[in-house]
Order: sequence, then C-alpha cells, then structure tokens
Amino acid sequence: MQKTCTTNRFSILLIFLTLLAATALPALSQEIRVGTWKTAQTIQPFYYDQFMPENTKVSVFAFTNPADQKTALLAGSLDMCGTTLAHAIHSASLSQPVVVVAALCNKCSALVVKKDGPVKTVPDLKGRKIGYVPGTMHEILLRETLTRNGLSPVTDVTLIRVDFFDMGLALARGGIDAFLSGEPFPSLAVDQGFGEILSYPYYGDSIGTINAGMLVRRETIEKNPDLAYSLVRAHAAATEHLTDHREEWLKKAAGFGTDLSILRKAAPNMELAWRMDAAFVDRVRALGARMEDLGVIQQQPDYDRLFDLSFVERAASEKHLRE
Repeated sequence: MQKTCTTNRFSILLIFLTLLAATALPALSQEIRVGTWKTAQTIQPFYYDQFMPENTKVSVFAFTNPADQKTALLAGSLDMCGTTLAHAIHSASLSQPVVVVAALCNKCSALVVKKDGPVKTVPDLKGRKIGYVPGTMHEILLRETLTRNGLSPVTDVTLIRVDFFDMGLALARGGIDAFLSGEPFPSLAVDQGFGEILSYPYYGDSIGTINAGMLVRRETIEKNPDLAYSLVRAHAAATEHLTDHREEWLKKAAGFGTDLSILRKAAPNMELAWRMDAAFVDRVRALGARMEDLGVIQQQPDYDRLFDLSFVERAASEKHLRE
C-alpha cells in the first residue's frame, strides 16, 4: 500500500515538473512559407511578419510566374502563394485542390507599342508580333483586346512568348512590335523613351480590374483553418498599411530593382487588394466565361469550391481594418 502511494506521489510530481518546464520554456517558432513575385503590386507577403502571431516566422520565396508558385504549393513546399485569377481558374478547371482566400492586386496591366511607330490603334496590330507570358491575366487581357477589335489572336497576329523582364529590350530592338504586361515594365518602357502606352486593357463592368489573389491548399482549410486565417489577417493588415503609407510601399518595392521614380509613375495603374465578396466572385465567373470563349480553358471550375470568403469576412470584422 505504501509503495503504491509513493508511486502515485512520484507520478504527480513528475507531471507537475513537466508542466512547470513547459511553461518556463519559450514556445518553438513556427515557420510559414509564402510565395509571391518581387513586384510592387505583389509585395504584401514581405510584410506578413509584422502582423503574424508571436513565435511565427514567415519565409517569403520569390517566383517569376504563377505556375511555379502553384506547383510549389501543391507539392507542400509553400503554405500560401500568389497567383493570377486566370491561373486560379485554370487550375480549378483541372480539379486541382486550390482555394483563393484573399485578393492580392487589381489593375497593373498595359499594352505597349514602339514610340512613334506605325501602330496607333489596336487594329493596327494586324500582322504584328506581340510579346506575352502564357497563363497570366495579361494573356487573357491581350486575347480579349484583340478579339474586341476584330483581330484573331491565332491568325491575325503572332504571339511570342517573352519573359516579362525581357519585353522592353525585345521591343526596343524590334524583336516584337508590342507587348502586354504588368507594371512596372510599361512605365519603364515609356520612361526610357522607346515605348508608349497604346491602351489599359481592362474589361467592362462585368469583369472590371481584377487581377490576382492568394491561394492555399484545400487541405490547409480543412485541417488547419487557424493557419489560413492568420495568413489572411496578416495579408489584410499589410495591404491596409501599405495603402495608407504609399511612399513606404514604393520605397520598399524599389528595393526589388526598379527605380523609385518609375514606380511613382506606375502607381496610378497599381492597386493593392485583399477584400473579396460575392460581387468579386461574380467578376471571376465572368472572367472564366471569357476564358472558355477564347479557348483558354475547356470547362468551368466549381467557383463555390475555388473561393472561400470566410477568412476575409472574419478579417473585415476586426476594428483595426478600415472599411
């Protein structure tokens, strides 16, 4: 009997000491991995650390295209990543388990031609070579712009795959006659004197200026919704902070390699974003319909599964995030 009591007292003491040690030691840091582009309009993840829970470290990985980010996400190498909404639609149409949990940016695109060249209107592009990056919003905008102006993207022009960073040089040297890309490359072409903006190719009211969003795996939402919410909350707070501190935003973005003066010129054509609502999803549906019409996708995705608005709705309810 005495041996049993002694054993019980020892067990209780051991549990007490274990709990005491656990409370005395700092919690282990959690590393979260996020992918984005090093551009002014996709800068928010570089600020997540300031708005994440204590003992959480955010490692940001820079990519040059949305497909690589999505591949890393699905492989489990990233917890969240940026993507164009066009690429999100395409991925979901293939039944890939991705979910858009926040907007990332709006606007940002422009169609550029050689300064003082023969192309004065979109129809003048017939027979010309146009630089583009496949699988991006810019490709959809380019195809839509050509189609609306009576030009076939297949037979009336030659679409040439050119990396965003090489488009300006290709235009200046005559390798292409035009390009459609995101900022700051259009503003840079204008500033350097060889390019001019032909148009800002945004859709009408049905689609508007939507551009990119933040993706997570469906597994993350189902098994770790707190992680998804922490990331969306940090994304919302970073977006609000940078929107309210425009000069800080542009100076930080200049650290990616674009001169601050160029970013200031490009800023009116860039909009940081995080909010999504039913109207936002309707615009994405309209974008998906145009993508199917243009032959970019073969079938529509399940938009109710592609989007989860609950995290931005919860973030919006917090008082420190402005309406």
